[in-house]
Amino acid sequence: MNPIIENLTGMDGLSDQVVAMDLLISAKSGIRNYAMAVTEAGTPDIKEMLTRHLVEALDMHEQISAYMVEKGWYHAWDTNEQISLDLDNINTALNLPTL
Repeated sequence: MNPIIENLTGMDGLSDQVVAMDLLISAKSGIRNYAMAVTEAGTPDIKEMLTRHLVEALDMHEQISAYMVEKGWYHAWDTNEQISLDLDNINTALNLPTL
């Protein structure tokens, strides 16, 4: 998003958080898909390849979630804090001025 528009709308900094959360959700989806594919693999070679990809996807998920925790955007172990952050983000989105 354009920095000027971000400042006008109050979205400065929030855009990065939204992109990171979208990436985290996509990583989780990929992990589920790889895990299911491993259980359906027809040959040991394919199963080994999919398992390797699953491990890589888990590593990526760890990196994304650690980054988000470091930034204060993700509170996986504190549900109340995460709900509070989510509500703040919802209110920010609802209060965006229409351009």
